[in-house]
Amino acid sequence: MKISIENLTFYCIIGILDFEREKEQKVILDISFKYNYNNSSNFIDYSSVTADIEAIMKEKRFKLIEEAIIYLDKFLKEKYSIKKVKIKISKPNILPNCRVSINNS
Repeated sequence: MKISIENLTFYCIIGILDFEREKEQKVILDISFKYNYNNSSNFIDYSSVTADIEAIMKEKRFKLIEEAIIYLDKFLKEKYSIKKVKIKISKPNILPNCRVSINNS
């Protein structure tokens, strides 16, 4: 099975610029991963995944998007026994004329 979580949107502190450390900014995450589904007792609750991701992003206040992706990748693999995770983090409002994104795939 494959889970895709698209456009997970919330506000958090992320970035190295002074103004990014003072005020939360909008971030958008896209995450996808495969897992082995055998029966109804072996599933991944995607609502828990999204809650975990948002809580981590708000708590850790990462300075770099790269640090956030590395941390989330490791966390999701360990907690949910996932082999490979694709993560994309976007900061849609950091520049006036574009959306900046980084991904690990």
